[in-house]
Amino acid sequence: MALTSLDWLVLGLTLAAPVAIGVVYGRRSGRSLSQFFLSGRDLPWWLAGTSMVATTFAADTPLAVTGIVAASGVAGNWLWWNAALGSMLTVVFFARLWRRAGILTDVEFVELRYTGRTARVLRAVRALYLGLPVNCLVIGWVNLALAKVLSVALGWERLTGVLVGLAATGGYSALAGLRGVVAADLVQFAVAMAGAGALAWYALAAPGVGGIDGLLAALPDSTFRLWPAVGSTDGTLAGAPAMLALPVASFIAYLGVQWWASWYPGQEPGGGGYVAQRMMSARGERDALLATLWFTVAHYCLRPWPWVLVALAALVLYPDLTDREAGYVLVLRDHLPPGWRGLLVGAFFAAYMSTVSTQLNWGTSYLVNDVYKRFVRPDATEAHLVRVSRLTTILVMAASGVLTLHLDSVQQAWEFVLESGAGVGLVLILRWYWWRVTAVSELAALAAAAAGFLFVRFFTGIPFPESLLYLVPWTTACWIAATLATPADPLAHLVRFYRRTRPGGPGWRAVAAAAGEPPPARLAPDLRRWGAGTVAVYLTLAATHAALFRSAGEALLLACAAALAAWLAGSLIRRPSTDA
Repeated sequence: MALTSLDWLVLGLTLAAPVAIGVVYGRRSGRSLSQFFLSGRDLPWWLAGTSMVATTFAADTPLAVTGIVAASGVAGNWLWWNAALGSMLTVVFFARLWRRAGILTDVEFVELRYTGRTARVLRAVRALYLGLPVNCLVIGWVNLALAKVLSVALGWERLTGVLVGLAATGGYSALAGLRGVVAADLVQFAVAMAGAGALAWYALAAPGVGGIDGLLAALPDSTFRLWPAVGSTDGTLAGAPAMLALPVASFIAYLGVQWWASWYPGQEPGGGGYVAQRMMSARGERDALLATLWFTVAHYCLRPWPWVLVALAALVLYPDLTDREAGYVLVLRDHLPPGWRGLLVGAFFAAYMSTVSTQLNWGTSYLVNDVYKRFVRPDATEAHLVRVSRLTTILVMAASGVLTLHLDSVQQAWEFVLESGAGVGLVLILRWYWWRVTAVSELAALAAAAAGFLFVRFFTGIPFPESLLYLVPWTTACWIAATLATPADPLAHLVRFYRRTRPGGPGWRAVAAAAGEPPPARLAPDLRRWGAGTVAVYLTLAATHAALFRSAGEALLLACAAALAAWLAGSLIRRPSTDA
């Protein structure tokens, strides 16, 4: 694909803008770890929430969605749409709690919630595991996606693409800290969305596609289904060709198990990871809640559809393509006029940089705050810790670049992370709401999940996501048994945690009584709000789907129902709260 001078200018500006932001914010971020990793805890909700959305829009997501649609139709996206249930759970139950905890990382929560040697071991294990192998894997698959884009679009070798992307992103991430990362996210998200929308427009206008009507005529009806139909005897969609079939068992695993049971970056049960980092960096509890709400609506309801439209067009334009994920980039290469190509390549760079900058900052926060500061140099000055943070950012960047060269598929990496953490999610949720959960519970869950994953992967033929139906009960049984077989944390420590975070529900009633505190708040009202909010999100998703592929009347009815559900959930936002 030949780029014009205008294309190269746009691409150059896309790369230069975040570096300039890093220079602007570099001095401020160097004042302390709180500034470097939490931006001084003063982010407004719209900036924190947009940063969450930008981070989940990486170079890998359009490619992975293209592969999913090619394999299972629109309904295949329930692989990640299911996580809206968990995101709304974070909005209602966890956003205020994370902001109220007043900690620097979600791994630091371990020693706020638990005590003793086991808690120290768990903190070190989680920090090292998430900060190095998991974080490098996430950055690696995002690198892989960018390399694929640049290989098809510009003819670059994989190593060249990785080095260019990492050099630009690692430099400003190490300099700018979270404030610079978030400010750059705002610009990068606008560029990425503009590029995705433009590509969808030109894909539908491409010769041989004929707009949405042309897609509906060229592809089987099963391709466009939002919900899986009742399966045939082999468990696939009734009437669907094998290429476009989503097994009903897979849908059950996605919607009934995966969203609460598996750890995945940006979709952690209990709202951990970089989502917790954004909530803890918000100005107060209300901003933390609104940021997560905006992220949930934008991430699941609004942003996916340009990707889906390009994926459908790629099925028509390249019916015999072997690497289905590359279909998205081929549409970019073959059907964009001069001038737009630089913007689209720049949009991929913007999406890539917003994700990798967050991953570098987030992963480094574990290694520095939860390993180096906690166990190696507890007496280190803030200036020293910031210097170590910047050096660690560069080292993590280099390690992820090496890992990229050993990855083959974005979706394969997604599935590995979801499957290897199957069953861990429930303990991450219940540690907030059941006093009896201990550090032993979490360690047992991590060990059981790893052992179960290895057994399923090497000794059975159970594919993902059906494997979740076996792995989750196994992991859950192991950590509950370990919990009941070992002592609880001391009452005095539990009382301190309860008074600091004030979680609700019957799981803390005994601790509240022992502390002489009023009974914990009831969970039933928040459960109703969670249900109404989740219904509102999925009805909005369905309304957008109907507007694109079905009828305006159906879309209007669904939109009205979504508005009613959102109004019912609105008391969550109007309810007064005490900001931390």
